[in-house]
Amino acid sequence: MTPTPTLAPRHALFATTLPRDAAEGVFARLNPLLADVFTLYMKTKNFHWHMSGPHFRDYHLLLDEQAAQVFAMTDDIAERVRKLGGATLHSIGDITRLQRLRDSEQHGLAAGDMLLELHADNQLLAASMQEAHAVCEKLGDVATASMLEVWIDEAQRRAWFLREACR
Repeated sequence: MTPTPTLAPRHALFATTLPRDAAEGVFARLNPLLADVFTLYMKTKNFHWHMSGPHFRDYHLLLDEQAAQVFAMTDDIAERVRKLGGATLHSIGDITRLQRLRDSEQHGLAAGDMLLELHADNQLLAASMQEAHAVCEKLGDVATASMLEVWIDEAQRRAWFLREACR
């Protein structure tokens, strides 16, 4: 006799072994983080495009490099949410509702003010990622925690470069 197939546990339908409530706890932290990453990307590109002054070339290139690094996180964050069985951002409206970093619509900011604002934003992003990391550790999501560790280091490095450029 052939054994009758049984349905897999609910969490087995996803690409993770985390219990459903743990996965939900993680992606509840990742979606606002993704909104913040998009916000930081746009702000960094905005300042990159509107940079001027005696150090224009250096700052312009620094912000372009940093924007690319920030944007590179977006797909990984969104795909991690999907692997955990969640839905991620669908629109600019979702970003606006979930973002914790503030937009910058000021015109004519001095280069130093731009760098200081991005420094503060990268520090806030790193702090948010550390909070998400603590949730991942508590819920046993080592894969997301590992990803966050890399991004925390990158955010701290960006903040360091921005701080040093302001001296």
